[in-house]
Amino acid sequence: MTHWSTRSLARAARLRGIAPAISHSTVAVILRDAALQPHRSRYWKTPTPDDAFGHQAARILWCYERAQKLAARGEVVLCLDEKPNIQVLERNHPTRLMKPGLIEKQEFEYTRHGTVNFLVKLVVHTGRMRGWCLERNDGACLRAVLPELLGDHSDARRIHLIWDGGSSHVAKETLDYLRSSYPHVRVLFTPAHASWLNQAELLLRAFAAHYLQRGSWASRAELIDHLDSSWPEYNRLYAHPFTWSWTRSKMHEWVERRLS
Repeated sequence: MTHWSTRSLARAARLRGIAPAISHSTVAVILRDAALQPHRSRYWKTPTPDDAFGHQAARILWCYERAQKLAARGEVVLCLDEKPNIQVLERNHPTRLMKPGLIEKQEFEYTRHGTVNFLVKLVVHTGRMRGWCLERNDGACLRAVLPELLGDHSDARRIHLIWDGGSSHVAKETLDYLRSSYPHVRVLFTPAHASWLNQAELLLRAFAAHYLQRGSWASRAELIDHLDSSWPEYNRLYAHPFTWSWTRSKMHEWVERRLS
């Protein structure tokens, strides 16, 4: 077994003589009381809890802990992330909308019309976003939108820019461009295998749930138009600062447990 259910656990318990007459409903009660969920799992990237991780994570968490105070003194914390290669899928038949007693049905077969790369910026202290559709997910396309991306904050005394170690972010041309044109930008990279420290990942999941799931688009242009009109609506209806409870002290406790 690679995936257990209450029925398969009950069967294994009976075969091994652990509980000769146990039922799957009893197993469900036991699991519930023990707060165990064997039917669920999630992917996880495990960072190496070394000095480099602690240093990089602490700098990012410091920004999250002080985002509101930094904003009050003219400093802004930004998170950037890309959702690359969003497939432009057109369903071959119209979706059957829900009816009383029947859920919505979506056609399985579809026609592909290429992909779209979507870059998002999160302003941490407000939770507001901005999005750009990039022709390619590379350094040249990223640098082309940086003037607009950072220009929204031209009055900021300092910008704390958080992103992962993607090739377009760490490219020498990108870093040289930021140093020469935006010396007030402080670049912070998430540690290896710890891109989840970037709040823009939370934003992309929330945005996709509202505006990408179950969509159908007849062309790349149609999806690009949809994305360009969706992020302003997200700001009107859903934008709010994300609750972030993982502090530097909790991070140091986690590192100590990992190393012990």
